[in-house]
Amino acid sequence: MFVGKERNRAMKVYIESLGCAKNQVDAEVMLKQLSDAGHSHTEDVSAADVIIVNTCGFIESAREQSISAFFSLHKANPKAKIILSGCLAQRYGDTLHQELPEAAAIFGNRDLKEITQVVTEVLQGKRIERLPEYPDPDNEAYQRKELLNFPGSAFLKISEGCNHWCSYCAIPLIRGELRSRPMDMVVQDARELIRNGVCEINVVAQDLAAYGLDWDGRSHLRELLEHLVKLDGDFRLRMLYIHPDFFPDWLPQFVKDNSKLIPYFDIPLQHAAPEVLKLMGRFGNPDIYLKLINDIRTTLPDAMIRTTIMVGFPGEEPGSFKILKEFLRKARFDWMGVFVYSREEGTKAYGMRDEAEHEKAQRRAKRYKNELENLQGPITEERLQRFVGNTYDVLIEEQVIGEDLAIGRIYSQAPDVDGLTVVMGHDLRPGTVYKCGIKSVKGLDLEAVVVE
Repeated sequence: MFVGKERNRAMKVYIESLGCAKNQVDAEVMLKQLSDAGHSHTEDVSAADVIIVNTCGFIESAREQSISAFFSLHKANPKAKIILSGCLAQRYGDTLHQELPEAAAIFGNRDLKEITQVVTEVLQGKRIERLPEYPDPDNEAYQRKELLNFPGSAFLKISEGCNHWCSYCAIPLIRGELRSRPMDMVVQDARELIRNGVCEINVVAQDLAAYGLDWDGRSHLRELLEHLVKLDGDFRLRMLYIHPDFFPDWLPQFVKDNSKLIPYFDIPLQHAAPEVLKLMGRFGNPDIYLKLINDIRTTLPDAMIRTTIMVGFPGEEPGSFKILKEFLRKARFDWMGVFVYSREEGTKAYGMRDEAEHEKAQRRAKRYKNELENLQGPITEERLQRFVGNTYDVLIEEQVIGEDLAIGRIYSQAPDVDGLTVVMGHDLRPGTVYKCGIKSVKGLDLEAVVVE
């Protein structure tokens, strides 16, 4: 136990952030709060006085990963005070407080300013559960100092929560309903990132198109983008996560007219069979979605389109899966992730089938997942061929030790989810953009050589 003067001295904090990019932003905000209070960030878990596990609680596999990380870090440094924060803590705070005595604190994800008080109290020997509600948007903590990703790139979160209430999704239960960040604060955040050398800003939210709906019932995404593209500096913006049923028809042309916007569209369709989409609380069908894809590619032939597909949802039968496969053959997405449905308590879909039916459906869903991945792999490889023989800017993420190689990404590759570009060259500095010629496609990655 830390006693006496040790309670007030500067502590070393190790943080492990799991799950999505939005969670990473929260971790960066917490680090800034702790830094302002005099604590320092360490990447050496064995040297930490405090360990924060910023968890994901979206689906069962994410929860399992979060708990596994918690115990691994606790084992690595049993003397440190360990705090469980994030989505899992927010959703199951009471249960975790009772069943996880190893945790010095359970801390939610809604008022990140309180992390400093939480750390202070656990260093005093207290064991606490704190699940504060959201403060007024003007009083939220947004500032960041240290980024938890590769140099040159950052995530910019513009809103929190979601109002769509898709029947499978627990996000509104965890993060609450839509809360758009004040526009001037978003723009200031972006300005600070650019000033600190960030050249790739990835704009994230549960649904970008919903930005500002909670203010007056209309989207303010276009207005926000107009402000962002006018900022001074050498940078580009990539938009991530746009709900397909509310995709703005003006957006492709807007991207074409503004060179600072990367022609990359992340549109999580989840499925294509109308009967499955209806049960999910969505409104699409193959014809609507194919038109959306065609409209984007007509305006922006070089656009990259990513989607995610869910298999195993209640109501998905062999016939609806066949519709999905045929749709994917026609859509020819550049990137696609496939996930098996997770039955989440509190969601509308939870009661659509019982546990025994769910287990049976899971086994079939795993086969479906493999089948779709085998279908998509060759499509992605073929789509990547259009980059071969051309020159692109590559943002270097890291050098390969002992080799004249580095790992980076071109505009078509979003961080963490897409393939990478392997670049041949000497002394390539992480966080720097180099002009490179694409030589070949290797699996889902590109191979390139520096030309400038």
